[in-house]
Amino acid sequence: MKTTLTTHTGFRFEVRRAYADDEALVAEFFTHVTPEDLRFRFLGAVREVSHERLVAMTRSDDPHIHNFLAFSTDGMLIAVATLANDPADRRGEVAICIREDRKHLGVSWEFLGYIARYADDHGIETIESIESRENRAAIELEREMGFTVAPDPNDSTLVLVQRKRGAKLPS
Repeated sequence: MKTTLTTHTGFRFEVRRAYADDEALVAEFFTHVTPEDLRFRFLGAVREVSHERLVAMTRSDDPHIHNFLAFSTDGMLIAVATLANDPADRRGEVAICIREDRKHLGVSWEFLGYIARYADDHGIETIESIESRENRAAIELEREMGFTVAPDPNDSTLVLVQRKRGAKLPS
């Protein structure tokens, strides 16, 4: 099932779940992501996304892992997201990555809002993301969306952003 979202700029895109057949498409998508965004997404130096990571983003027999793909209206894959929940489905970790040439259109905002509403609808109490302190754009976007930001107790180069279920999302 697809959902169509429209950003504040009027850019429209569709979101759907990822499938095993999408592995090559997701691999190709990551060739259009900046090295810095790869580092922010995987919290480390990554030149190429491994087959194992691609499998994790496109196949999951685990009911606690939710992978989503966002497509422009012409069918181009423009963003990927994962929501990985704990075994009790009380807490989920979200990670999103946007294609370089589709930034600044509002895709991150709408896609994160979609994931937050999905988590709310599925009873997930808290969604969170671990961010590099250097990823100021993502941290600011998450703050604007009602996430709280706290230092990571285990790593001073990271912050933990969290949103509680039902927290008001900006329109």
